[in-house]
Amino acid sequence: MSRLITKDMIINEVIRKFPRTMKVFKDFKVDSCCGGGFSIEKTAKNDGVDVESLLKALNACVAG
Repeated sequence: MSRLITKDMIINEVIRKFPRTMKVFKDFKVDSCCGGGFSIEKTAKNDGVDVESLLKALNACVAG
């Protein structure tokens, strides 16, 4: 399965392109407001979130 969303993408850009991902960021408690200007990897790590689990959930969200 190819990924539409990768760890180096900027959170705000992902939300703009795929608005329904906002719920995934919220569920994982990733700061998509203040951390939204940074990459998924950087913000997730700062928030203590497993990047791979987050990416799987984000890509599942946009895939289906």
